[in-house]
Amino acid sequence: TTEIYTLSLHDALPILAKKDQVITQLKRIRGQIDGLIRMYEDERPCIEIAQQISAARNSLSSVARNVLNNAADNCIKNKDQKQLDLIVKELLK
Repeated sequence: TTEIYTLSLHDALPILAKKDQVITQLKRIRGQIDGLIRMYEDERPCIEIAQQISAARNSLSSVARNVLNNAADNCIKNKDQKQLDLIVKELLK
């Protein structure tokens, strides 16, 4: 049998807040990438560009962890052990 899980408004609010946080992080990263493009076009020193690439990479890693953590939280709420196992494996990479 398949169980259907529904979230109450009380349960959905933290998920929506987390989604807003991820979107904010992604927009910040987009700004970092736009800045990198300008730096490259302006022929800034390669060390400065490399430092900004590293910062953008770290930001992407952080948002990836947040997305996976949010998905894991949803799996726990929905009692989806199989999906949770996949997420945990991805987090441990």
